Amino acid sequence: MREKLTVIKVGGKIVEEEATLQQLLDDFAAIPGYKVLVHGGGRSATKLAAALGIESKMVNGRRITDAETLKVVTMVYGGLVNKNIVAGLQARDINAMGLTGADMNVIRSVKRPVKEVDYGFVGDVKQVDAELLGDLIHKGIVPVMAPLTHDGEGHMLNTNADTIAGETAKALARLFDVTLVFCFEKRGVLRDENDDNSVIPAITEPEFKQLVAEGIIQGGMIPKLENSFEALEAGVNEVVITLAAAISQPDAGTRIRKSK
Repeated sequence: MREKLTVIKVGGKIVEEEATLQQLLDDFAAIPGYKVLVHGGGRSATKLAAALGIESKMVNGRRITDAETLKVVTMVYGGLVNKNIVAGLQARDINAMGLTGADMNVIRSVKRPVKEVDYGFVGDVKQVDAELLGDLIHKGIVPVMAPLTHDGEGHMLNTNADTIAGETAKALARLFDVTLVFCFEKRGVLRDENDDNSVIPAITEPEFKQLVAEGIIQGGMIPKLENSFEALEAGVNEVVITLAAAISQPDAGTRIRKSK
């Protein structure tokens, strides 16, 4: 019987505002057993960039990361946001360690190749050191992972937090019974996007395809769910999509499950 591990991914909006950050830290601290927290921080990066006179450019919701923007996101994600979370967890007797992918070579990426768009210093994850993370976790340390990786040649790379959470969960699934939780601004995957109470409690891949065909699941939720099924195929036990405020509630949100 493998030990349980929960990987939680939260967006920047939750960790950048004091009230929601404190609530998140309380809820995260209440989750039993081994756990990992992966966070964003995009709004703080945009705000600091503007204060420094650096224009933020986005394409399809993804940040174009030139050399100056890379400095900003490294400061904000790996510094300000990450260390605020770590300090808050220490105050709750959670022995947390903030990590970028460069720390202990825990996540190595390659710079995204230029196709239709040049995203600049953006990384696509190539490997996660599950053994090293597993050693930390077994020592009672909770990794708090910033959305930054490195290429092994001295360059930091801005890397999507959903991707870091997914790749970390897949890698750790070799060692633990992993539940991956994506925190979302809604209570889960909704049957009616205008009705917050229309949460679909569980979805298998055939059901997902049917819901897409019917137009019930659309837009940005499609890649989120595709990534969820990829994680299941790679050995993750379960993926949950829920509100950040509901992460310590065992039956909240939508559970993404393998077909039996």
